[in-house]
Amino acid sequence: MSDLQTTVAALQAKESIRQLMLLYCRAVDRRDFALLRSLYHEDATDDHGAMFNGSAMEFIDRLPEIMAAIQLTTHHVTNHLIALDSAGERAEGEVNIIAYHRVETPEGPQDAIIGGRYLDHYECRDGRHWKFSARKIVLDWNRISPSLCDFDHPTAQGVPRGAAADDPSYTLLTSIAALHGGA
Repeated sequence: MSDLQTTVAALQAKESIRQLMLLYCRAVDRRDFALLRSLYHEDATDDHGAMFNGSAMEFIDRLPEIMAAIQLTTHHVTNHLIALDSAGERAEGEVNIIAYHRVETPEGPQDAIIGGRYLDHYECRDGRHWKFSARKIVLDWNRISPSLCDFDHPTAQGVPRGAAADDPSYTLLTSIAALHGGA
């Protein structure tokens, strides 16, 4: 392989891994568990601390219960550092994220804003599709407070609200939905 072909292959792999991470955020935020399942290898692991540590497939099975009190989430990727192995079949990544969770509690809704990182292992086992083989979340900071979210504010009037399963993006952005078989 020429230097140019090697460089292009590495860039393609890194872009595929970045797309994998963005699809992860979409899947969690939209509660699209079928999409989420497709992003992990069957034998992958996921370590979300006390929330869950074990098989990624079992984690996904338990997510509806884990997320039951969460009204909405948004995950935002900031820095994403990726290191490919020399064969181009495995990679490691450190993904900085800021996540917002609106959580229903007996005291009323709370805003949980979390800054952290995913420490990831990725594998391309079929020569085409990169998937997570292991993932661990690291918490760097958080802020938990009574919710300040106000959907009745005049700036929110007439604007579609984001939703888990019935999000407007599924009908307005059919090309995005088609990226993962959603349309």
